[in-house]
Amino acid sequence: MNLPSLPSVKLTLWDVLSLLFLLLSLCVGFYFLTVFVNPYTPLNPFPPPTHTPLPSPTPIILEPTWTPTPTIEPTPTITPRPTFTPIPTPTLFSLLPPTNTPRPTATPKAPFAATVTYIDSTIIHPELGCNWLGVGGSVVDSSGADITGIIVRLLGSFDGRAVDQTTVSGTAPFYGRSGFEFTLGSVPIASTRKLFVKLFDQAGVPLSEDVYINTYADCKRNLVLVRFKKVR
Repeated sequence: MNLPSLPSVKLTLWDVLSLLFLLLSLCVGFYFLTVFVNPYTPLNPFPPPTHTPLPSPTPIILEPTWTPTPTIEPTPTITPRPTFTPIPTPTLFSLLPPTNTPRPTATPKAPFAATVTYIDSTIIHPELGCNWLGVGGSVVDSSGADITGIIVRLLGSFDGRAVDQTTVSGTAPFYGRSGFEFTLGSVPIASTRKLFVKLFDQAGVPLSEDVYINTYADCKRNLVLVRFKKVR
């Protein structure tokens, strides 16, 4: 039994070209598929840029807070002013020897006589020390009883100036109930018979003679104590 023979296939030029075009299309499609799946394939002439990982940021460490050191202002040194040195007062020389012995002053025509004593003023004014010079005293009758209201005056010159002070017995009770007092200055200065103390009644009539006194540049004799006593 004879089989029928198959007809022979003849390929024309267009058939060959079609096959070649189909094969080329498959190759091109495979190529693009490969590049699409793996862009970094060596077949890709224009691979995408390689991604370089960004470096991890380094944390900025702040320096410790700067604390300014307090500036200590220097304490200004106060220079004390120079102390004024007073000009020393010349001490007058006395030919009469000093004495603390009370001596009565004769008043033959006056009703009052006086006794003068030179003592330390701190007995009366302890708070002043030697920074004082003055005259004080009292007035009593013949029996020793105090008499107040008698005018007492201190007259003369002292330390280059005239002196005329008036007070009344009974105004300085620390010398007694009939006490009186005069202040001459704050520094003991020597003088001889330049001052005198005298009593007057309310009408201005003298009740004693001029009782002259001395002063001394001595802290132990910076109070002249004059005691008036009625003698007749």
